[in-house]
Amino acid sequence: MADLIVEHHFDFGSPNSYLAWKVIPAVEARTGVIFRNVPVLLGGIFKLTGNQPPMIAFGNIKNKPDYDRIEMQRFIARHHLDKFAFNSHFPVNTVQIMRGAVVAEMEGYLPAYMDAVFSAMWENSRKMDDPDVIIAELDAAGLDGTHIMARIQDQDVKDRLMANTAATVDRGTFGAPTFYLGNEIFFGKDRLRDVEEEIQRLKAV
Repeated sequence: MADLIVEHHFDFGSPNSYLAWKVIPAVEARTGVIFRNVPVLLGGIFKLTGNQPPMIAFGNIKNKPDYDRIEMQRFIARHHLDKFAFNSHFPVNTVQIMRGAVVAEMEGYLPAYMDAVFSAMWENSRKMDDPDVIIAELDAAGLDGTHIMARIQDQDVKDRLMANTAATVDRGTFGAPTFYLGNEIFFGKDRLRDVEEEIQRLKAV
């Protein structure tokens, strides 16, 4: 099934999106199935679904935040993601960098853009809602930061991000990262194992 594709709906503001992004290449290599990255706006998803960030939704529940941190550390250790560092500016408004992802998708360099922004956000703790910081980080990665930041003001870019966000909610999304394989939805980095198992099941049919 060479035409099998997994959709990866992401927002840079989610540390779990970063962790998933770092694991996806290994899943692609093992399965031969390509993941298609779909930029969505997590804040918009929360508004449309009535959801909240975990730190707000579960922050006052005894023991749960502590357990969530344990699970994150297990995932990091399992996949040797030693560069991960929680962003000291969190939460970061991701509207600009998510529009930038749309620009990068339109212009054909989305994976390189994602590498640059995810690294800036979740390895180097950059303030990625500051336009000057964004431009500097993109330039350092060999991308044209000034061009990208100019393009994010274009209406077609804004419209595509809004459309992506509305469409993903219509399909069932309530957070990020979310994966779609055929008609199946998988939420969260920990579901990548299930995604891989479903790929193997479909390939065996």
